[in-house]
Amino acid sequence: MLNKIIEFSVKNKLIIALFTLGLILLGIYETTKLPIDAQPDITNNQVQVITVAPSYGAADIERLVTFPIEQATSNISGITELRSFSRFGLSLVTIVFNDNTDVYWARQQVQERLQIVQENIPEGIGKPELGPISSGLGEIFQYVVRAKKGYENIYDETELRTIQDWVIRRQLLGTKGVADVSSFGGKLKQYEIAINPNKLQAFDININDVFNALEKNNQNTGGAYIEKKETVLFIRSEGLLGSTEDIGNIQVSNTREGIPVHIKDVANVKIGYATRYGAMTYNDTGEVSGAIVLMLKGENANEVIGNIKQRLEKIQETLPEGIVIEPFLDRAKMVNNTISTVKTNLMEGALIVVFILVLFLGNFRAGLLVASVIPLAMLFAIIMMNLFGVGGNLMSLGALDFGLIVDGAVIIVEAVLHQLAHKKHFGKDNLLSQKEMDGQVSDSATKMVNSAVFGQIIILIVYLPIFTLQGIEGKMFKPMAQTVAFALIGAFLLSLTYIPMMSSLILSRKKKTKDTISDKIMTRVENGHQKLLMKALKYRKTIILSVLILFAGAVFTLSRMGGEFIPSLEEGDFAVEMRILQGSNINETKKATTQAASILLKQFPEVQKVVTKIGSAEIPTEPMPMDAGDMIIVLKPKKEWTSATSFPELSEKMSKALQVIPGLTTGFQFPVQMRFNELMTGARQDVVCKIYGENLDSLAIYAKKLGGIINTVKGAQDLYLEPVVGAPQMVIGYNRAELSRYNISVMEINRVINMAFAGQTAGALYEGERKFDVVVRMDNEHKKDITSIQNLLVPTATGEQIPLHQLATIELKSSPNQIQREDTKRRIVVGFNVRGRDVQSIVEELQQKADKDLKLPSGYTISYGGAFENLNEAKARLGVAVPISLVMIFLLLFFAFGSVKHSLLIYTAIPLSAIGGIYFLALRGMPFSISAGVGFIALFGVAVLNGIVLISEFNRLKKNGITNTSRIVLMGTRIRLRPVLMTAFVASLGFLPMALSNGAGAEVQRPLATVVIGGLMLATLLTLFVLPILYVLFERINKNKMKFSKKNNYKKLTVILFLISFGSLSAQENITYDQALDKAFQQNGTFKNSKLISTYQEKLKASYLDIPQLEVMGGLGQIQGEETDNSISVSQRFSFPTVYSKRKQMLDAEWMSSVMNQQLTKTQLTKEVSEVFYRIIVLQEKKKVLEYISQLYNNFADKASLRLKKGEANILEESTAEIQREQATIQLNILENDLNVARLQLQVLLQSDQPYQPIAEQPVLGVHLQASEDLIRQHPQLQFLNQQIKVNEAEAQWQQSKLLPDLLIGYTNQSMKNINNNRFSSVQIGVGIPLFTKGQRALAKATKAKVTIAENEYQRKEIELKNRYGQLVGTYVNQLKIIENYDHKQLPKSETILKTAQKQMEAGEIDYLNWVILTNQAVKIKVDYIENIEKLNQIGTELNFLISK
Repeated sequence: MLNKIIEFSVKNKLIIALFTLGLILLGIYETTKLPIDAQPDITNNQVQVITVAPSYGAADIERLVTFPIEQATSNISGITELRSFSRFGLSLVTIVFNDNTDVYWARQQVQERLQIVQENIPEGIGKPELGPISSGLGEIFQYVVRAKKGYENIYDETELRTIQDWVIRRQLLGTKGVADVSSFGGKLKQYEIAINPNKLQAFDININDVFNALEKNNQNTGGAYIEKKETVLFIRSEGLLGSTEDIGNIQVSNTREGIPVHIKDVANVKIGYATRYGAMTYNDTGEVSGAIVLMLKGENANEVIGNIKQRLEKIQETLPEGIVIEPFLDRAKMVNNTISTVKTNLMEGALIVVFILVLFLGNFRAGLLVASVIPLAMLFAIIMMNLFGVGGNLMSLGALDFGLIVDGAVIIVEAVLHQLAHKKHFGKDNLLSQKEMDGQVSDSATKMVNSAVFGQIIILIVYLPIFTLQGIEGKMFKPMAQTVAFALIGAFLLSLTYIPMMSSLILSRKKKTKDTISDKIMTRVENGHQKLLMKALKYRKTIILSVLILFAGAVFTLSRMGGEFIPSLEEGDFAVEMRILQGSNINETKKATTQAASILLKQFPEVQKVVTKIGSAEIPTEPMPMDAGDMIIVLKPKKEWTSATSFPELSEKMSKALQVIPGLTTGFQFPVQMRFNELMTGARQDVVCKIYGENLDSLAIYAKKLGGIINTVKGAQDLYLEPVVGAPQMVIGYNRAELSRYNISVMEINRVINMAFAGQTAGALYEGERKFDVVVRMDNEHKKDITSIQNLLVPTATGEQIPLHQLATIELKSSPNQIQREDTKRRIVVGFNVRGRDVQSIVEELQQKADKDLKLPSGYTISYGGAFENLNEAKARLGVAVPISLVMIFLLLFFAFGSVKHSLLIYTAIPLSAIGGIYFLALRGMPFSISAGVGFIALFGVAVLNGIVLISEFNRLKKNGITNTSRIVLMGTRIRLRPVLMTAFVASLGFLPMALSNGAGAEVQRPLATVVIGGLMLATLLTLFVLPILYVLFERINKNKMKFSKKNNYKKLTVILFLISFGSLSAQENITYDQALDKAFQQNGTFKNSKLISTYQEKLKASYLDIPQLEVMGGLGQIQGEETDNSISVSQRFSFPTVYSKRKQMLDAEWMSSVMNQQLTKTQLTKEVSEVFYRIIVLQEKKKVLEYISQLYNNFADKASLRLKKGEANILEESTAEIQREQATIQLNILENDLNVARLQLQVLLQSDQPYQPIAEQPVLGVHLQASEDLIRQHPQLQFLNQQIKVNEAEAQWQQSKLLPDLLIGYTNQSMKNINNNRFSSVQIGVGIPLFTKGQRALAKATKAKVTIAENEYQRKEIELKNRYGQLVGTYVNQLKIIENYDHKQLPKSETILKTAQKQMEAGEIDYLNWVILTNQAVKIKVDYIENIEKLNQIGTELNFLISK
């Protein structure tokens, strides 16, 4: 089919050209639609449930909100993890689903559960809501809303936040691809009624009165309409509040004198703001407002960012003068930097590949033709990426190796050039016609298409392990594997269609008359390699030993290398987690972060701007306390840096500069990396240690101890201890006796406390479309300290107001700050970032120290997550998938070559390539990472391809008649040196830009490229020397030859896989004849079965007494009258005693027959072992003769070849020498196959997995010649037949005895109450008379006939064995005389002929023809002698069998 496609493509050039043009146009269109991002979205499927309850503490939030939500959602199908976060005023439950779960289905399921949960959550706490449909890459755009210089006094934080919420956010929400806009910072505008408690008391009203008055005086209504003549007039009241004056003029009550008391009389009505849990600062200029734009999951980041920017430009035009929207974290920056790196690397890699192709092919047209496959395959890959939903990013596009893509095209084009160069007959003017050119291209391409396809399949299989990756590593690397697969498939299709078509048009049809520069260079390289290879073949052991030492060193280096999950992607900006003393308010945090921003802006010219996000946003997907914040440091391009040259260096210097701020701790990361960490593990650090337990105080103690241990580990920085306890809280404890005394409920007091200090919404005030809450709370002057709480007046039902301190105790306590749970267990997090060291070694050292110094009690456990957990999961999955992939490659090689030996030879390329990859990683100071692991996967595929090229060529030369292995490897490597080097250089140097790049994202590509380059360079060097050496050694070690015949391939494949899985083949063990017999008697299945049958028959003897079951019967009824009587009877039937005795005799005879059969099986097994054992001995002797002959003719052939070159011999002598050598080789091959078959037969007879090598002092089997009739009669076969006669006689007597009558005995006991009360007994005896015996008599008669048959069989066999024995004795004596004749006469003469002929040939007394005739004559004598020994052994084996020896 493939050949037909090629022929069709060459003949129908226009059709293929149109298809190619269609591919280009469609590919360009799809390129514009390809989703572009910096890296794959590795966030798992998760749904966040957010509940805002501003007035409740962490413990209450956990008990009343978090726990019910966890319980209700825990049984949803597909959940893999359940995390929760409870803090003052906030509950955040994160439900993680497996990757197969549709996120919209998951959200629907969670929403249904929340409707049920809402009923169990106390009223007023808060309403659980789902978080936005976004992901770790969702925060694509962040901006600040600030006043321009000179307008700072016009727009305060409240006004900025109002503009953000009601102007900017509302318009952005309609942008395509935007999931939500989370406002941050500023002050949320409210109309505040700041109550003065003293004035309330003076007017004898309470806070509830004010709240109720507001609720009653803020509403509109309608009165339908009235009809006036022909029209209607609609009725509407306007009672909504419109200004602070309206609020102030609301009447609360009247004084005793009847004077109205208004709100303005007891409170200050003003523009206020909601209780703040977050803020945003810009540089060191103070507070601003801003927002985080969240992208809808699965959208195109570049497209969405473009939409956002366009919309913001329009929004900016509508904003008041002096307001500016300034982006500070734009994902486009990271995307553009990363994609720029990818583009640069791909372009430079493509140029390098083109240069190498032109250089090696020696043909500019051919090089460009092959290189044109790169863009076409890329366009095909992009079409498929859009089709399968794979985005364009650093991983999917950045790891493409153009060398792999063009491999198939290289094979086709190189084959065409090779055939054109070696074509002898060209047309007129040394120019081929177009038709002849088409034929040449079709012929060349069809010959090599199988090799091209095989190479592509190998590469695709190599990438299969990547498709097995799951979780984070799967999402990170699967796009790469998919893109490579798409590009390879595209390149394969192009190699079948586009390349043959273009080759017939583009390549020159003129005859090549002189060598190109490439040819001259390659000639020098080939000559140099040939000289080095010839030297290498002389020092085989030294080279192999050196390679083994290199491999051992590489394994040792790898074990000491350490590991990390994925190198951090340099995003271009810093995200610094900043914390001050626990319990600090927003103003203190603002002061510290503003000071930090000032230091960074003054000391580091690299800093462009600094934006700090303190606490939580409006949508609190990142639940941070008020004493913590994220400082986003926007940096200038790296080329403008002066303070440092790398991100780690700059972060270290910045961290030191910020140490001057007391109480401030910092942790430097990148924005997206930090967000990924938080969403995946619930913490932001690279390594997250989670301690699980129940008691928060105990968890805090153990976390502090673990933190102390972490500080002793080198490379662990930015230590973070989760503050779960120690938050200062004023706790109000009610005195229920006092509450009862004043008739006040807890709910009433809680309402007053909440309203006074937190504030309660009494309605809303509208400014056009804008809606603002009207909130009642105590003024700030009266809520400064604990005294304010103690003096809070609580109204009673009688109108009296009681100070709170009379109803409750108010104390300052340390309470839980935040509570985290995972899978329904409480936990505390201890996190740290990694600097200057790999993750694996740090965590391993930490684990050792923690196991030694941190003793956790029962119920408390610790786990290590983050990058370390991801690394271990990925390594575990690759540890299974990679070996399976390698086994699949081995199977492909095996089916292609039909030889385990050649498959293993090609497989040596894998460890050889690994050596270079490991050493290059170590030289560049890189730890092992999943990026490096993927590099090794790609490396193995290319390395195997090189091995295939060489072994295929070696086999081709061998098939063409060349038998000298050294000559084969020298010629083969010379012929295939160019394609091997070209494949290696194209595949490795194509990665060179990635390995050397310092652009954004290069740190992820660098380990992969380093492994491929280092591995291929060293593997190619070693393959060109080590593989030929191993080929020579494997070909010469015939006794361990492993070639499988085509007929037995499938039967032996299972054995091969078994051997592969255990890593090595078992060595053969020597065994003598007696030892072989002992093992056969112990292990042979047939013999063991015969013994089991004998044991079975022996135990069966006890079954002769087969008596029927005892019959017991009872009766109840009116037997003798009206009285009810009862009876019981027992009876037993027996066969006549003679039947049992005859059955016993028959079973005894059958047992004895099985014993005889066991002896017969043993004798037959002895015969079979003897035959195979001595056949192997004889074949080994024959092999020695043939090896001697082969060496003799090899020397003769080599000398004839030298004599021909010197002109001392003619072509006839060399041809004769080659023919004799080939015949000797063929005979050796046939003999080797016979030996392998015989050894396998012996292994089967011994029922052993261990192969054995028979040894004997002499090749002749010992025979006992004792001719007597008694000895023949004792043969186990005759003994068995004789016993069969006895078995049949016993069976006949048993069947005859069954004609005797059966016996019956019984006993009965019954009552006869009509007679008396005594019981009556009776005994019965009976006889069963056989009246109908026709069937039994026929059976008895038939068994008597069996006796006669057995007697006849015995007589026949006895005569046969006696006659056979007589014949064999005579034959054996004659054969023995022939052997003696050879020993004393012919063998000595053959030695004389060989030596004399050799001397006379060397002296020139006879010519080569006479030498050949004499040598063949002497050799035939030796071979005939061995064949006569084999015949003698066969007769001897038969004789030993007949006399049971």
